[in-house]
Amino acid sequence: MPNPTFFNLPDKKRQTITEIAIAEFANNDYKNASITKIVKQAKIAKGSFYQYFEDKKELYLYLVDLASKEKLAFLQQAETPKAKMGFFPYLRWLFSVGTKFDLTHPALSQIVYRAVYGDVPFRDEILAMNQASSTEYLKQLVQKGVEEGDINPNINSDMAVFTINTLGEGLRHYIPIQLGIDPKQLAREGVKSDIDLEAIEKIYDDLFQILESGLSNTTVLSKPNSSKHIKR
Repeated sequence: MPNPTFFNLPDKKRQTITEIAIAEFANNDYKNASITKIVKQAKIAKGSFYQYFEDKKELYLYLVDLASKEKLAFLQQAETPKAKMGFFPYLRWLFSVGTKFDLTHPALSQIVYRAVYGDVPFRDEILAMNQASSTEYLKQLVQKGVEEGDINPNINSDMAVFTINTLGEGLRHYIPIQLGIDPKQLAREGVKSDIDLEAIEKIYDDLFQILESGLSNTTVLSKPNSSKHIKR
């Protein structure tokens, strides 16, 4: 994370540096993104930059974390189509809103896409960050789903959160393949406004049919053999 010096800056100056950095990393891959260009546009000394951030990696991780927080805030503030929704319709809706965020916040989303599909040398670290940022929120949703009777109480809630997180990350690779999009193109250009949203929604529908109904031909989950594995 940035040094406290960065957060002690006046809000306007801190926002200016952040916006310039977002634009630089959105328009260039990690290797070619230039700290020199950022400080020049922000009209700060290069030495001042290194009082705010240890290096380029720390700045990039800060921007990825910022993108995750902005997306989570966007999801939480979005108005649901119904006053009360069950766990599966609500989670399905969140996936759609997440796509809307990518389209309406292209620069922040582009930074994440470059991390996932590009040549960032610490990709695994970024993927772990993204997963960690959503874990607590998903834990709350799963617990609520159990309490309201939408989720089988015999499941392992930690495994449920892990499964949803893993599927969400996997979709980053599955969707481009299904839409015939070159991942390298996504790294360069991000999500375009003319992307086939209907095809993406169909993928979400298929995914949630499996999540809600399961793969088994039966509708009732058998209880685990050992109660010690059950999360209450």
